[in-house]
Amino acid sequence: MHALKYAHMSVASGNSRNAVAVGSEALSAMMVARNFEGETERFRQLEQDPIIGFEKEFLRWMLSDGAAAVLLETQPRGEGSLRVDWVVSRSFANELDVCMYSGADKDAEGRTQGWKTYEPADLAGKSIFTIKQDVKLLGKNIVPVGVTYLRETFESKGLDPKDIDHMLVHLSSMFFKDKVHDEMYAQGIGVPMEKWFINLPQMGNVGAASIFIMLWDLMRQGKVKKGEKILLMVPESARFSYSFALLTAV
Repeated sequence: MHALKYAHMSVASGNSRNAVAVGSEALSAMMVARNFEGETERFRQLEQDPIIGFEKEFLRWMLSDGAAAVLLETQPRGEGSLRVDWVVSRSFANELDVCMYSGADKDAEGRTQGWKTYEPADLAGKSIFTIKQDVKLLGKNIVPVGVTYLRETFESKGLDPKDIDHMLVHLSSMFFKDKVHDEMYAQGIGVPMEKWFINLPQMGNVGAASIFIMLWDLMRQGKVKKGEKILLMVPESARFSYSFALLTAV
């Protein structure tokens, strides 16, 4: 989404004649079983806390490899083209703590400590390089903070939820689908579920590429008519960053 934002700015300003925005992930090398064997064996010897398992195991099974791209030009290429109306993004790193991290861990007081502060023997023993999430922080903030920012964006852009024909929401898990839907209605910006398009069960969570893959999937199914508006909604949990974009079929 940041690539889309700056590609759009470059083309719209006349700085570039065209631009390609790319999202790609190759996380499988970090997720192979051998990287988790030692930790898994230690967990078997302990009375495992389910929260710990979710923090360290969830992303291992939920992330996929893949890539996708979009081409931005000054003029449409005919049927199937989309106009970028706007792209906005905001990070809440100044307000909220680190949520997803690797090469670090949190101490007893919840402070994030980088790998350089640990003894070499602890790097494997404490799974310092495993990708982890602070699930308590995630559960408390990821949905309400993002939806509040979306409501503020609707207000600043003068956008009525009724104007949205297709809503593409990037989710790490279907667990969050109803939570986002219900929070949007609670804040007065609800979009009916029949307007949502999510292909997570079919495509997996391909991280930075997910929203472009979702957009490609929507377009190839012929579900978008000329003049319809598409809202892209992408949360990022590491430092609670959110990006939204509005596209119109031309």
